[in-house]
Amino acid sequence: MKYYAIYQKEFQENIFKEGLYNMQDLSNNNIIHVNKNGLEYLQFKKLLQYDDKISHCFTLKNMTFGDNSNFYDIKDLVLQNYENISNELGLDSKNIVRPFQTHTNFVKSVTNEKGIFIEGLKDIDGLLTDRKDEVLSLTFADCMPIYLYDERKNIIGNIHSGWKGTLNKIGKIAVEKMLKDYGSNPEDIICCIGPTIRKCHFEVDEDVKNMFYKAFNDINIISLGQIKGGKQKYYIDTVTANINMMKELGLKEENIIDSGICTVCNCDKIHSYRVDKEMSGRNTALIAIR
Repeated sequence: MKYYAIYQKEFQENIFKEGLYNMQDLSNNNIIHVNKNGLEYLQFKKLLQYDDKISHCFTLKNMTFGDNSNFYDIKDLVLQNYENISNELGLDSKNIVRPFQTHTNFVKSVTNEKGIFIEGLKDIDGLLTDRKDEVLSLTFADCMPIYLYDERKNIIGNIHSGWKGTLNKIGKIAVEKMLKDYGSNPEDIICCIGPTIRKCHFEVDEDVKNMFYKAFNDINIISLGQIKGGKQKYYIDTVTANINMMKELGLKEENIIDSGICTVCNCDKIHSYRVDKEMSGRNTALIAIR
């Protein structure tokens, strides 16, 4: 872990010094790539329409936020990164709320929680709030970030939906909790899907393919891959699975926004566990009510 801490610190410092990730702009029809004050991050154009009410971003590889196993080894670096990105967004880093993510489908409504890995946020992979003093932060390295925003009731959500979370439909659980706990109407909810490993790189074996078919009963999210080592491989489209799930919950199609960005295809600019394995850093998705 000590070597990892040194590696991450030097890696980030070299990015800042050499500007290694300024080569390609990731902006597209739904996303703005911001490069400002030495920080690079993505924002959804749809959510920026409510910039007077909420702040949000998805950080890139020139910052890392640690994972469950190494956070305390690079704590100073992570806290400085939180301070930098919070200042950039006009937020207070003291209001960061970050759970101990373990690929569950547990979603918590937070009202007065503050801090990183606090006891009440263990095994939580989704956060909701209607409070202005809660900066919701989850971390990612290929898993799917899902931002939720009820534009009428001013409710925000931040969801970590890896392949296990998608299988267990954490996105559906989060939306249903918005309806139950806050009285949201599905037609008022905006769902934005951040950078994630996409169908082009999410290769799985027969057992995982079968789990996805059982969970979603949709052959269209499964594609046949090559035979490797005598085993048939498959590709899973978790983005489409989540989009269809949101539609079934009653969200308007125009309110379901996909970043269209693959973390593996853009691993030079976004942390990817599938590419960098144990040496991978973590991106963070932030969302807060102003």
